[in-house]
Amino acid sequence: MRIGVIGDDFTGSGDIANTLAKAGARTLQYIGTPANPAQPDIDAAVISLKTRSIAVDEAVAQSIAACRWLVANGAEQIVFKYCSTFDSTPQGNIGPVAAALLDELEAPLALVCPAFPANGRTVYQGHLFVWDKLLSESGMESHPLTPMTDADIRRWLARQTNLKVGHLPLHAVRSQMLGKALTDAEAAGERLVVADTILNDDLVKLGRAAAGHKLVTGGSGIALALPGNFGIRASRASKGFQGAHGPALVLSGSCSAATRRQVSLYRETHPSMELSAEALSNDGDAVAKQAFAFIEKHKDVAPLVFSSADPAVVSAAQARYGGSELAGRFEYFFASLATHAAAAGFRRMIVAGGETSGAVASALGQGPMRIGSEIDIGVPVLVLDGPPRLALALKSGNFGADDFFQRALNMLKGSSR
Repeated sequence: MRIGVIGDDFTGSGDIANTLAKAGARTLQYIGTPANPAQPDIDAAVISLKTRSIAVDEAVAQSIAACRWLVANGAEQIVFKYCSTFDSTPQGNIGPVAAALLDELEAPLALVCPAFPANGRTVYQGHLFVWDKLLSESGMESHPLTPMTDADIRRWLARQTNLKVGHLPLHAVRSQMLGKALTDAEAAGERLVVADTILNDDLVKLGRAAAGHKLVTGGSGIALALPGNFGIRASRASKGFQGAHGPALVLSGSCSAATRRQVSLYRETHPSMELSAEALSNDGDAVAKQAFAFIEKHKDVAPLVFSSADPAVVSAAQARYGGSELAGRFEYFFASLATHAAAAGFRRMIVAGGETSGAVASALGQGPMRIGSEIDIGVPVLVLDGPPRLALALKSGNFGADDFFQRALNMLKGSSR
């Protein structure tokens, strides 16, 4: 192993695993920190954690444990992967985890690069944009768990940590003096350096400049050039994979606009069951029984079970039932439903939403998961060798075209890259 990745959620972990695999790195994705040594003959390991919105101390502890396992298994460079919309609160968890990893690795500094140009996430003058809007005006300011009300990543990090935060402006990223700019940042005592990034070429330059860095932080795009620093070439990328055949199930717990469009389109041609916060809160057992019966009745036509309400509806439900408690109920429901489905013979599962994906993947097993073809930008097929053998698509709420669910059903059976 050369590269070790710590992902703060499951969909983002699949995203960066996909980036590494396309760059030729033999990559496995783990569900939580493994108890056993890594498999031989891999270049990169991705540990999927569910630390984005838990207590800061617990997020730090889990991340340090993952880091120690990766280093013990040979990782020479650690990547802390978070969302390209920098999902966090003024208290954390990105800043505190990054600071703890810097100390653990005795690293002088780390790049901070959430940009993902292919999905419209760019950084300019230290501010994060979603397409042509500032992050704080993109809809992320209404996120139910991590409302992003400030697009200035430098300022957001300064709220989360006491470390000195620096900035690499775009002209420095694109100049021949990028290496010197990083050396100057270190000399100035800057520990977390926010890098402007507009194009993939900027990501590649930053990735090459990070050769030898013990820690790199960012979205999946920062990994574009990292395998090349170790002599790994894209020509080594796998050309195909074996997916899984059998009944399929679609689960959605995301309230993002992209997922709501996907749900709306899929419902036109497939049976669906919508969950309500009120029903789940009043009698979760009855709702679970109803859902079990529903998916078994429609086993051969890839049913959809979803809770993808408008953010205003979600906010009202959180105010009534409590945000953390309600989120826990939904996650437990989806995890139980996925476990039941696997036992009932479902072999393909599509899951939308980072928290929902984390709950489902954790319930299905530790892995490791192998990386298959890319379904849509940032979303690969993941194959979990059981028993039973499962093919999964774990999708961030904001990712994917409107017809994502239908295309994913076909690709989970197996295809070429």
